Amino acid sequence: MTVGIRDVARAAGVSTATVSRALGKGPVSDALREQVEAAVRATGYRPNLSARRLRSQSAQTIGLIVADIRNPFFTAVSRAVEDAAYQAGMRLILCNTGEDAEREALYLRLMQEERVTGVVFAPTRRTAERLRPEDFPFPLVLIDRTGPPGGHDSVVLDNVAAGAALVDHLVEQGHSRIAGLFGSTSSTAEERRDGYLAAMHRHGLEPQMRHVLPDAEPAQGEVARWLAEPGRPEALVVSNGLILMGAVRAARAA
Repeated sequence: MTVGIRDVARAAGVSTATVSRALGKGPVSDALREQVEAAVRATGYRPNLSARRLRSQSAQTIGLIVADIRNPFFTAVSRAVEDAAYQAGMRLILCNTGEDAEREALYLRLMQEERVTGVVFAPTRRTAERLRPEDFPFPLVLIDRTGPPGGHDSVVLDNVAAGAALVDHLVEQGHSRIAGLFGSTSSTAEERRDGYLAAMHRHGLEPQMRHVLPDAEPAQGEVARWLAEPGRPEALVVSNGLILMGAVRAARAA
């Protein structure tokens, strides 16, 4: 038998309106809230989250849209966001886009339909360039990617400095034929490429640079071809974890 809010009200000895206020964090005393929560446990009542969402216009849910959960960086991000949502008593919707702008648009529409409280998003360059705050009924925070100035808040590294630091380290180790392999879809890869180029020019070295789809398989194929060519690179800078996986596989097989 389905347990409803009237059953909870009867068990608690209060009205259904009081039960709704107590469960919805409305204005009731602590003692009354505890009384209602005890009745919920006793009856096994489970609130109708869909109905509550329609009434409140908020799902108490965070949306997380990442490029690829297989990327170790986004694996760590997903765990951190989920932990934070759990601590706040919220749910999480996780979506993988595969760096596909059409899937990004689909998932952003889904977030609006689900009436999420907010979204953490790692967009492709194509999508990031056209994001406007007024297009969304929820706050949107970009992670690992940037959008137009003055648009959305973002949490990013100094990717230009990071790319340059990798080159500096390799030069200190005595390397000079330093190649760069960068993803072709994100602002992060662009910025790390810019740092690589700036450092190579600063050291008076000739850049060797290629672009691939940001995944292990295309990276592995590109590096395998590169290593089979005359004058192959002796060190490699890459722009993300999946490209690194493919590069390592190719190097081990060479």
